[in-house]
Amino acid sequence: MAAGQNCLVTNDWICGEYLRTRSQELTDATVQHIWITAVSVVIGLLVAFPLALLARRGRRFAGPVLGLTTVLYTVPSLAMFSLLLPLFGLSAALVVTGLVLYSLTILVRNILAGLEAVPQEAKEAAKGMGYGPVRLLWEVELPLAMPALMAGVRIATVSTIALTTVGSIIGRGGLGNLIGDALPSFFKAQVLAASVLCVLLAVVADLLLLGVQRLLTPWTRIRAAHADVDTVAKAV
Repeated sequence: MAAGQNCLVTNDWICGEYLRTRSQELTDATVQHIWITAVSVVIGLLVAFPLALLARRGRRFAGPVLGLTTVLYTVPSLAMFSLLLPLFGLSAALVVTGLVLYSLTILVRNILAGLEAVPQEAKEAAKGMGYGPVRLLWEVELPLAMPALMAGVRIATVSTIALTTVGSIIGRGGLGNLIGDALPSFFKAQVLAASVLCVLLAVVADLLLLGVQRLLTPWTRIRAAHADVDTVAKAV
C-alpha cells in the first residue's frame, strides 16, 4: 500500500490522499457554503437598510427595531431553525432565513451608526443646494456612512460563514456537512480540511470586502495620507 494511502488507514490529521480522492466533495461543500453565506448577507442587507432608516426616525421606532434584532440574535441556532421549520421545511431557505435574522442586529446597528455619524454641516450644505430627502440620502449620507456600513457587512459575513456550519443538522451546512459527517467516526483528515477551509473562507471574504470598502471610500485614504504628512511635518 502506498505511503500516501496509509494516512487514510492510520487516520492522520494531514492526509494528501484524502484531498486527492475527495477533492470534488470538498469543492461542492465549499461552493454551497459560499452560496448560502452570500445570499444570506445580501438579503440581510436589503432587510436591514430600511429597518435602520426606520430606527433613525426617533426613539419610538429605534427601541422596537433594535430590541427585536437583539432578541433574534440571542436565540440559539437550533431553536431558531426549529421555529422556522414549519414555515420552510428541511430546505436551504430555512438556513438562509435563520442566518438573515442573525445578521440583522449587526447590520442595522452599523448602518444606523454610520448614518447618525454624518456631519450635520454636510447635510445642511446639501439641503442648501436643493437636495431633497432621497437625493440627500443616496448622494450624501450613504457615501459618508459607507465605512461603518462596510464594517458591519464584514462582521456579518464572517459570522455568517461560521453560523452556516450549523445548517449541517438538515444537510444544508456547506463545509459543516463534512464536519458533521466526520465527527461520529472521528475522521481526522475530513474534520481538519473542512475546518481549515471555513477559516480560509472567512479570511478571504474579509480581505475582499476590505478591498471593496477601500474602493468605495477613497477619501478615507486621502485623509489618512494627509494625517501622515502632518505627523511628519510636526516631527520635523
